[in-house]
Amino acid sequence: MTPTTARQVADRYVDAVCDLDPLVATSLGTRPGDDRLPDPSPAGLEAEAALTRETLAELDRVLAADPSLTDDPIERNCARLLRERLGAELAAHESGEGLRALSNLFSPVHSIRQVFSLMPTVTEEDWSVIARRMARVPTAYQGFRESLEEGARRGLLVAPRQVRTVVAQLDEWLAGPYFAGFVATGPEAVRAELATSAAAADAAVAAMRDFLRDVYAPLAEGTSDAVGRERYATAARRWTGSDLGAGTGLEEAYAWGWSEHRRILAEQRIEAEKVLPGATPMEAMRWLATFGPAVEGVEEVRARLQSMMDEAIAAMDGTHFDLAEPVRRVEAMIAPPGSAAAPYYTRPAQDFSRPGRTWLPTLGRTRFPLWDLVSIWYHEGVPGHHLQLAQWAYVSAQLSTYQTSLGSVGANVEGWALYAERLMDELGYFSDPGERLGYLDAQQLRSVRVVIDIGMHLGLPVPDDAEGSLAAFRGEPWTPELARAFLGENSGAGLAFLDSELVRYLGIPGQAISYKLGERAWLEGREAARQAKGADFDLKAWHMAALSQGSLGLDDLAAELAQL
Repeated sequence: MTPTTARQVADRYVDAVCDLDPLVATSLGTRPGDDRLPDPSPAGLEAEAALTRETLAELDRVLAADPSLTDDPIERNCARLLRERLGAELAAHESGEGLRALSNLFSPVHSIRQVFSLMPTVTEEDWSVIARRMARVPTAYQGFRESLEEGARRGLLVAPRQVRTVVAQLDEWLAGPYFAGFVATGPEAVRAELATSAAAADAAVAAMRDFLRDVYAPLAEGTSDAVGRERYATAARRWTGSDLGAGTGLEEAYAWGWSEHRRILAEQRIEAEKVLPGATPMEAMRWLATFGPAVEGVEEVRARLQSMMDEAIAAMDGTHFDLAEPVRRVEAMIAPPGSAAAPYYTRPAQDFSRPGRTWLPTLGRTRFPLWDLVSIWYHEGVPGHHLQLAQWAYVSAQLSTYQTSLGSVGANVEGWALYAERLMDELGYFSDPGERLGYLDAQQLRSVRVVIDIGMHLGLPVPDDAEGSLAAFRGEPWTPELARAFLGENSGAGLAFLDSELVRYLGIPGQAISYKLGERAWLEGREAARQAKGADFDLKAWHMAALSQGSLGLDDLAAELAQL
């Protein structure tokens, strides 16, 4: 059937993407019997780009045939989102980003492994699908290797720091080995098939590690960590839905991030005094890490995080949100070994056959201080990522699958989650000084991210009022070494986490700024709506309307939120 609306164009695009990238279908919970993996080779990347071009042309034809479609706000938002998102993806493809898409968090190496944790494991047939898909891992990894090789031929290389980090991650996967461990609990009837597939997949991991270490790493020597203004602007658009590269947008964001750092630092100093009189924020946070409340045991911390989310749902529903029954279900999980250090969330299937899940990387720990866990679980779980992305799934039929899944904009999603942390502070949930210092520490990390992500990649100068170890480098350009020192002086997180974070910023330019810039848009939109409605402003109604409008980029988000 020929599409006649923007939403039909968008959803036909989702179906076509699922044909090319079955991982998307698994994430959505559709096509449960699909045992394929995507083709991350140069040919596969070009097929995705061709689909993008065809979809943009089809959108143009539909809107030209019926311009009145954009009178409908849902159609208008869908059309704008689709055009902006596909334009950003096409720009990245044309600059060759898919040929150097290696980092410690988002890359085909990681997504091809992670998909197995999203697949059903109830029946023998479920496990047979897993076995068949796992058998395809070597081909998929070979395709990604071909893309990296093509990138190397074109001079499009990943910096050595990223290569070393991924090699270390793959070493950790092989220590299990990961795939053999994953299938160990499979049913006896398909155990042999699972074992064969897992052995092939683990061998593919070893082959990828050896290629990266022995072949690619020598080619990458001398490649700069910093990507420069042009590449950074392209990447930032993908993560924010805004053309920050135009004019002085990046410099404005950098200066604003620094002002946020200074504002939050002043609050941290006040809270640190409550935790440990006479202490600096860093001293208070180190004290909390050693002597503050903590949970002993991996399963015990998982249960504690689950209880925290269940309690938040019970308290929030009916007061600050109206939650449909499917949205009320969320599961706390422990991340598999070899994951990056940051906690994360995976969205529910569109039909809720798989619930939303939060994931905690343990990094080998068995003791978990609570001072810095509470705020991040409001971010990852409730009322953060889970309430937004589960609500998107719930309203998908009224909008479109695209607006509530594949069209996600990082700054919208991460901005809401950071807004959720601030909301819990506004509602008095951080009455314990230690937990509030943890909340401020999380806010500070996101502010520091804006400063060092833009500063490192664009080579901007260290501000003139920098303190601590940076004081001697005022006016000099940021380097990874200065950024790591600044992180260490302004975050209570452990060394392994901070090292992982620095690699993440360098390998995924533009992603780190999406949190605070997104939060700023959410707060501006809420304040504008409050000013417009005055005494009639209803926060719960605003929350539900905001969470039910689907994805928007930063160029549109605050303005749309202001009208709710």
